[in-house]
Parts: sequence; C-alpha cells; structure tokens
Amino acid sequence: MDIVLPQAQAYSENYTSPEDALLHEVAEYTYTHHQHAHMLSGHLQGKFLEMVSCMIRPRRILEIGTFTGYSALCLAKGLQPDGQLHTIELRDEDAARAKSYFDRSNDKEKIILHIGHALDIVGELDEQWDLVFIDADKENYSNYFQRVFPLVKPNGFILADNVLFHGQVLETPVRGKNAKAIEAFNKMVKARTDVEMVMLPLRDGLYLIRKLP
Repeated sequence: MDIVLPQAQAYSENYTSPEDALLHEVAEYTYTHHQHAHMLSGHLQGKFLEMVSCMIRPRRILEIGTFTGYSALCLAKGLQPDGQLHTIELRDEDAARAKSYFDRSNDKEKIILHIGHALDIVGELDEQWDLVFIDADKENYSNYFQRVFPLVKPNGFILADNVLFHGQVLETPVRGKNAKAIEAFNKMVKARTDVEMVMLPLRDGLYLIRKLP
C-alpha cells in the first residue's frame, strides 16, 4: 500500500532541492537494474537524511545496510572535515556497486565500507557514534538497536527506516515476520525512558530517536 499519496510524493519532490549528478546516477541505475529497487532511500528521503546530517554535523556516522550507496552518500554530506561514515553491507554485489559510487564521491576519503554481518562488525569498531542509520534486515532491528545504543553519544541520534513497513504494521493483527519484527521494534523504542522519538510518515516510515543525556 502507498503510505503517502503518489501526488503528494511528486509534489513534495518538486519542491525539494534536486539530487546531485552522482546521486541521480545511483538512483537511475538502481531503479532500472536492481530487483529490489524499492529499498532505495530515494530523492525525498535522501535529502531529509542529508539535512539531518548537516544539522547535526557528526564526526562519526554508522549505517547498517548500504544497499547501492544512495543513503550513505546523502549522510556523508554533513560530516565534519575529519569525520567518517562507516557503512555495513551483507551482499557482495551491492557492496561492490556502492563502492564504485563512493570512489567517485567528493567524500570518498570519509566513507568506509564493511562487508559482512552487522552484528559482528559493529562490535569490532572502536567508535562512539553521533548518528546511526538502521536500514537492513527487519528481523534484526531490535538487535541492531541494542547493539549500537551503548555506543551512541548522549544527545546522539538513531534513524530507523521502514518503520511503517508498507503499511503492514497498521493492520490488525499484524501479519508477516518482517512486519511483526518492525512492530516489536517500534513498541520497544516507545517503551524506553532513555530516549525521545518522533515517527515520520516519510516514504515507508522513518523513526528519529535521540539518546537522552
């Protein structure tokens, strides 16, 4: 189901700053050639991610789920001059495609790509995160959150994508393992007393979560 009316989506994109040439290329390739193109953040959400990063001005960003690299390129735009973005992708083919775009980016020296299981890799990174973007397999959302939360700085932010999961979390009862996992994640976040949060009906639902000091 469409969470946002297509007409409203098109109108919003029309009044949003355009993608740069590299992002446009990533989007065009993904929409044309990738069987899971719906997973791409896309123009409107990508610009939102960029804006959030530019407001926070993070030194360290962690992205769980690289896909073809669109969201990482957006998030990297807000990094401080000495900043780094670590992004983790499970699939070799998607990682290779994303790396080819990262290598052409103005932020190529700041983007570090890891290939493998995020739950393993996160524990190997000796970092404290200003901003985390979770956009990987839905069944592990709660596990990813629990793993990274102690490593997020006070007043740091976690963004979680697909928290409306194609509208399936709006059904009663919620069906499907992915929708159930997202519903459990959403309830877990809401129940915490050490964060504040706002859920945005942007694209497939985006959760913005701030770690309280």
